[in-house]
Amino acid sequence: MMTMTRPIPKEEGLDHSLAFLREGYLYVPNRRKSFQSNLFETRLLGERVICLGGGEAAALFYDADKFVRKDAAPKRLLKTLFGEDGVQTLDGSAHTHRKQMFMALMFPQNIKRLTKLVSREWERALDASADETVLYDTAQEVLMRAVCEWAGVPLRESEVARRTDEMRLLFESGTALGPKHVRGRAARSSAEAWVRGMVEEVRKNRLLPNEQTALYEFSWHRDEAGHLLPADVVAVEVINILRPTVAVSIYVLFTVLALHQFPEARDRLARGETEPTWFVQEVRRFYPFFPVTAARVKQDFAWNGFTFEEGTLVLLDLYGTNHDPSLWTEPDTFNPDRFKDWTESPFTFIPQGGGDVDFGHRCAGEHVTIAIMRETIDVFLTRYRYEVPPQDLSYSFVDFPSLPKSRFVLNQIQKNE
Repeated sequence: MMTMTRPIPKEEGLDHSLAFLREGYLYVPNRRKSFQSNLFETRLLGERVICLGGGEAAALFYDADKFVRKDAAPKRLLKTLFGEDGVQTLDGSAHTHRKQMFMALMFPQNIKRLTKLVSREWERALDASADETVLYDTAQEVLMRAVCEWAGVPLRESEVARRTDEMRLLFESGTALGPKHVRGRAARSSAEAWVRGMVEEVRKNRLLPNEQTALYEFSWHRDEAGHLLPADVVAVEVINILRPTVAVSIYVLFTVLALHQFPEARDRLARGETEPTWFVQEVRRFYPFFPVTAARVKQDFAWNGFTFEEGTLVLLDLYGTNHDPSLWTEPDTFNPDRFKDWTESPFTFIPQGGGDVDFGHRCAGEHVTIAIMRETIDVFLTRYRYEVPPQDLSYSFVDFPSLPKSRFVLNQIQKNE
């Protein structure tokens, strides 16, 4: 029997890269709405691209029999955000084997150890902040200090500012143009050389990090053939622990912003009527983090009457799926209590990607993110009081990452006795 196919809605024109940059997080949601379709075709950077959104489309996107990550991320992202030959670029058994290297660190007691380090660093930073702090900048240094100790990575006091700035550039420069992108590539080279030197010292037994740290586990990890990973690949993967943890500074910023912008939700949280995890999940759903994630079609297949051709680049709409009115009631309203009776789905709530966290491509550090954000609530709701002076707290849906213009200044910071 012949299978009926239908054309994918198509955005006409030679290329829409500038429109993507102009509209940012809303580029895919805007077209899903205008086409009244959860998929459409466009052209970006001269290439034919299919954009998907919604829960059913996300489930399709994370089907490893239909999509691969190899060659999906643009080179400019590999040279800045991800690094080359890291876990994000692998598929099949190679990806599963490498992913388990990360998941071996994500057990509850080890995550608790990280949150204790984060707590200690917040106290150090806020107690020393005199009267005022720029939250985004302070959060990055707090998280960099904590994650380096957690990961077994030696960080000299004289290096803190430089290495923190390198991690920041990795996630801020991926989509940037001009000098900022150049600085991001330089930061990637510098950071990898820094960590690669440590890996070589570990393997010569001249540097002895604790077991159950990333530097130790990754330095001695063996691939499916039983070989140690090349030192430069280990460096990429250790940075895949450091860089995403420092990037949680974005969520830290939005967590404290939500406490400020939504006083009723804050009061419910303070009274114990809202669980901290509900609040954290709503911050992750409501505010922009990643706009899309990418894969390529593994081989020709048909889905819902649409044909997907081998090699086609496909983008999944993360922000739009988290604001999809068919999945979320009043999606543009901040409402942590929506998570009270929420039935968890790996495909409808995808702020850091979807799929299975243990074996699929969902972010290995998702539980770390949630733990750090819960600690943020404890610090800024319970342990410290502060004032928010007049400033521009608006954020753009065009900038990647999206941040409040002022980076959120706090003053009159005092510890609650």
